[in-house]
Amino acid sequence: MTSATTRGTGSRHAEGHGYGLVLFASVLLVILACFNLIYGIAAIANSHVFTANAHYVFGDLRTWGWITLIIGVLQLLAAAGVLAGNQLARWFGVAVLGLSAIDQMFFIPAYPFWSLMIIAVDVVALYGLCAYGSRANLQAA
Repeated sequence: MTSATTRGTGSRHAEGHGYGLVLFASVLLVILACFNLIYGIAAIANSHVFTANAHYVFGDLRTWGWITLIIGVLQLLAAAGVLAGNQLARWFGVAVLGLSAIDQMFFIPAYPFWSLMIIAVDVVALYGLCAYGSRANLQAA
């Protein structure tokens, strides 16, 4: 196991090694935002894609469609900020990705496979933003 500490830098993520993963996470944010926008619009329109007669913890398909649509817009804003290199936007992106994962947990009765897939992609994007997104690491790039 070799790390940057053996080269004398004293940091595991020195020399901007995480910049590519942060860029990947911001692109994932854009993709997730587009998916959530389409998913939210389809739910608001009561599309036939979703499981009929699904029971939700609270609300109905349209309610969750609006929530998902709003989260999609917030994800687009967060992605723009992360791509611009703003640290506050990175943390905002972490919060929005967490909300998206929670939203999809409530959406499982409507379309289970899609919801679980979106949750998995949310977790990958969260890892990219949290593990390698430090200010010192990004400035070293």
